[in-house]
Amino acid sequence: MTKRNFIFYQLPIVILIIFLSAFLPACKKREQQMKKPAMPVTVGEAIKKSVPVQIRAIGNVEAYSNVSIKAKVGGELKRVHFNEGQEVNKGDLLFTIDPQPYEIALGSAQANLARDKALAKKADDDLVRYAELLREELVSRDKYEQVFANAEALKATLKVDMAIVENARLQLGYCSVYAPVSGRTGSLLVNQGNLIKANDDKPMVIINQIQPVYVNFSVPEQLLAEIKKYMSAGKLNVHAYIAKEDVRHEDGILTFVDNTVDISTGTIKLKATFPNKGRRLWPGQFVNVDITLATRPDAIVIPSQAVQTGQQGQFVFVVKGDMAELRHVITGIVHEDMTVIEKGLAPGEVVVTDGQMRLAPGAKVEIKNAQGQKSSIEESSKADNPAKNNAK
Repeated sequence: MTKRNFIFYQLPIVILIIFLSAFLPACKKREQQMKKPAMPVTVGEAIKKSVPVQIRAIGNVEAYSNVSIKAKVGGELKRVHFNEGQEVNKGDLLFTIDPQPYEIALGSAQANLARDKALAKKADDDLVRYAELLREELVSRDKYEQVFANAEALKATLKVDMAIVENARLQLGYCSVYAPVSGRTGSLLVNQGNLIKANDDKPMVIINQIQPVYVNFSVPEQLLAEIKKYMSAGKLNVHAYIAKEDVRHEDGILTFVDNTVDISTGTIKLKATFPNKGRRLWPGQFVNVDITLATRPDAIVIPSQAVQTGQQGQFVFVVKGDMAELRHVITGIVHEDMTVIEKGLAPGEVVVTDGQMRLAPGAKVEIKNAQGQKSSIEESSKADNPAKNNAK
């Protein structure tokens, strides 16, 4: 065999070796990929749900009324009839100021009134007698006019005396200080035995009315038109949460929109009224506020933790069989822990809520339930709607 024929016969073998050397690593790589373990994930289901359209803000609780109690008369504080921080009702007795000086003043005024009444009666009798004498021309007209003037002067004096008596009685009444509103008392700013000044700048105690109560908050001016639109259609419900993680809330009604926008902040001040029956809201407290403008029916929602953000926008991983599929979505409003999906998902589709960081498009996954146990998609698909159970 010639050298040329030998090369001709060996050429197919060389080509085969080159082909195998290129193909075998690719097969090995694919085999390794096929053997790559499935990633454990938790999932949720896209569902249809009515979602409230809300505005959120930080609010501050304000007493419905704030009354500073001051004395209208001066004197020694004889008694305090309540304890600090006590709930009081309108009309309850709070303080007693020494009434003795005012009782004496009232007695003196009443005595003067009695004296002037007697003098006025005598003047009236004299006037009748002098009128008869004048008709008989037994006294001069000047004398009669003097008697008449004296009687009229005593009538005016009686009116002054009665006014003095009423004022003295009023001053005596001011010695007892009553609660003008129902509410909770604050710190006692005076003590028994102190000398009280009338209409002093310093109050004796402050009463805050906390049933009902106000919550003040501000929202961007861009939302004003939307708020006014929905207010014209009816009352707007407001929820107040004491803590961010608190699931309980207090229910109130939006009752006030300020008449001007704060130009320094670009916000508008709003105020809501809460019945505060459980007295959970306290003046000065900061709360989280939700205003419900409307309710959007049949919105497609998924757990908010399923939504991820990438260079091309927001996306979710959708579970198809035992594989993860990357799906770009358009999101809407967020309510509590659920996000509305405007476009990209259909009701019933299963999305990954935890474990996305380890996933890539086409990665194999297996569902991890709440108890930490794992089951493959193939096995769970045979059960009755497993994705829904995991979502719960």
